Amino acid sequence: MTISSSYLSHLKDLFAPFGEITIRKMFGGAGIYCDGNIFAITGEDGLWLKADDVSRAEFENAGCERFTYEFDNGKTGSMSYYSVPEEVFDDSDALEHWTQLALGAASRSIKKPKKSAKKR
Repeated sequence: MTISSSYLSHLKDLFAPFGEITIRKMFGGAGIYCDGNIFAITGEDGLWLKADDVSRAEFENAGCERFTYEFDNGKTGSMSYYSVPEEVFDDSDALEHWTQLALGAASRSIKKPKKSAKKR
């Protein structure tokens, strides 16, 4: 089953206050980007926000579940994305809080170019 375009439009509208939102379909789901940085993923069965060492505990303490997937060989893998608390869809303060956590994790994950050694 594929994700409906109306659901993706809804997510784009939901996150629009935070910046330029783009969505790229991938692997049966979609990546959600704000100003070019991926901060969320979605699939037919949920929405997950990016977390990192700074924000992971808050997601876990709220009972959010880590995104997992199954390989063809039956093994499972996971990514550092956590399910969204339900209040995000009904409470603008909750939306702001959890989205900012994900945007912070996204910005911290951007690899910065290494400074080159000075030429002599």
